[in-house]
Amino acid sequence: MSKDLSVPSEIPKEDGRPKWDNKFQYILSCIGFAVGLGNVWRFPYLCQIHGGGAFLIPYFIALLFEGIPLLHLELALGQFLRKGSIGAWNTISPYLGGVGVGSWMVSVLVSLYYNTVLTWVMWYFVNSFQEPLPWSVCPLNKNRTGLNEECYESTAVNYFWYRKTLNITPNITESGTLQWWLILCLAACWAIVYLCTIRGIETTGKAIYVTAIFPYLVLTIFLIQGLTLPGATEGLAYLFTPNLYALKNPRVWLDAATQIFFSLSLAFGGLIAFSSYNPPKNDCEKDAVTVAIVNSVTSLYASIPVFSVLGFKATTGYWDCLDRNIISIINEFDLPEESIMRQNYTDWISFLNSSYPEKIAGLKLKSCDLQEFLDQSVSGTGLAFIVFTQAIILMPGSQAWAILFFIMLFSLGLSSMFGNIEGVFTPLLELQVISKSLTKELLSGIICLICFLIALWFTLGSGSYWIDIFDSYAGSLPLLVIAFFEVIGVAYVYKVKRFSKDVKWMTGRKLNLYWQITWRFVSPLLLIIVFTAFVTLQIQKPPTYAAWNPEYEGFPMKEEKVYPPWVRAICVLLAILPCMFVPLVALFHLIKRMRRSKDPNSVPPEVFSCQGANRNFSHLKEQIPIVSVYPGHFAVMGDEDSFCLNTLATSSLWKNTEKACENKFELSYDVNGQIAILQIGFQELCYRSLCGGGLSIL
Repeated sequence: MSKDLSVPSEIPKEDGRPKWDNKFQYILSCIGFAVGLGNVWRFPYLCQIHGGGAFLIPYFIALLFEGIPLLHLELALGQFLRKGSIGAWNTISPYLGGVGVGSWMVSVLVSLYYNTVLTWVMWYFVNSFQEPLPWSVCPLNKNRTGLNEECYESTAVNYFWYRKTLNITPNITESGTLQWWLILCLAACWAIVYLCTIRGIETTGKAIYVTAIFPYLVLTIFLIQGLTLPGATEGLAYLFTPNLYALKNPRVWLDAATQIFFSLSLAFGGLIAFSSYNPPKNDCEKDAVTVAIVNSVTSLYASIPVFSVLGFKATTGYWDCLDRNIISIINEFDLPEESIMRQNYTDWISFLNSSYPEKIAGLKLKSCDLQEFLDQSVSGTGLAFIVFTQAIILMPGSQAWAILFFIMLFSLGLSSMFGNIEGVFTPLLELQVISKSLTKELLSGIICLICFLIALWFTLGSGSYWIDIFDSYAGSLPLLVIAFFEVIGVAYVYKVKRFSKDVKWMTGRKLNLYWQITWRFVSPLLLIIVFTAFVTLQIQKPPTYAAWNPEYEGFPMKEEKVYPPWVRAICVLLAILPCMFVPLVALFHLIKRMRRSKDPNSVPPEVFSCQGANRNFSHLKEQIPIVSVYPGHFAVMGDEDSFCLNTLATSSLWKNTEKACENKFELSYDVNGQIAILQIGFQELCYRSLCGGGLSIL
């Protein structure tokens, strides 16, 4: 009795694992995780400083050969193995378990500081309901005899950010005090994250409809408003005018590669966790391309309203500069009002310089150049909380625009937090060290509470300095290392040929050469180049930070300071801590294997034989090559297609092998009469025939 084995056409409906409500919900979650604050406040900045439109050339090259291949790899891996980052890499090989642990650690570290950024956004949002906006005017001094000196010497926008929000210390060694307003906002942010992630994707899947879609609505509103503002065309022309000479600078290519990498949220583990809730029969290749393209198009789309507004701000600043000079000239030469206008200012200056050079020199007129105002590039918090807020003040109906802007930033950050928390939450649910009696709600609450308590550190006066450190070291270098071992693990440990068969089974299409070449050669090589360049730039000079110090002689310019040795040691620790798990876990399993091989009392794996299935397969014991057996897992052994499967039951299930045969799985045979497991209980055990295969249990 021989049957030809075919892959099951239906996936069991109840396998005990949550599922996305629909495909759109899953795609939105991936897009929400990938599209974050960096799309709004970093990509436009990189375009601005790296040749405008010319920056798109290295950007899309990096997207094609680094971003999309790695994104496809992670989505396919999570979907096929149906596990979080730690479980998935343990399944590929126990020696690669450290890759999953490293991803988990990065997600923890990034979640700590990322939600503090949302704390700042919430603080600004709350203050946006005041009229006038609190960052639009300087407060009075303590004696109420004049303006606050720190605010007067800088700007109202700077004062509100550095003093009223951060209450920043003049250097990182002075911790300062906890800021109660930030603590309240931090608690509110973590409460929102908890409510949205209380049951994993079952709740985040509902919230993502708002947090992922709403930012596009706000960006569109800002786009329409921005294009109507004076100076918008100058801002867009400055952004997208290509300067091809900039491509000669290696830094441009490095920034393009790192922007793609971090923008897609690769190596965090969140994408693997998200895709693990997919049905195995799903086109992960199409999903990867869709998410990558939407992410990049969003960056371009966000750049248009951002630089429309920044162009408006630059033009307004340029006009203010001209108006101050015009007033000085009219008063000095006793000219009629409106005799000098912005349109004829250049002609008047040329005439007066030639006729009255001494008087003009004595006025000490400021140099007004629109290009200089446009060159004032800034990214990150400087763009969101200083430059953009200053531009909003100048816009009609500034209060409403401020509310919209900070709701958009909060939505962008919150949807990214869902992915970070999922990267922490899913592996913990799957680890056997977590008690099964611990409910999802309780586990999510414990995670959020611990993160909140640790993140109180960032509400100190020196907190913003530490957030910069976490962002520069914990959320950058470790991801490059983890991603490198991810692609090496699939391409050279699990093997591209085997992985291609898995993807073909899921998508119904054979992988083309593009995927195989990028996974084997191009992506690993690019990651090595980016890693080397990144480290080289870091070690060329000692790490420094920009301190806000009102006592600094160059104030309101920031004072550049070198990190003290103990802070540099923490920087190094944050960079290497997630990476350390890769060799440590591999070394642990190597030592464990060596000790087991030397132990004479160790019991060799037994081969399962099914007495009640009309055929006894115990005679296959000598024929089955033992390729790999992982503790706590079942492994199907074969020539090329050895495939380690999920842990599906406790060992007690297999005590009565005959009963297990009758009740827990169905047997089928391929044309050669070899055993092949079709289905076990609530979950697929094996999806294809394995030539000469058998089932081994440790």
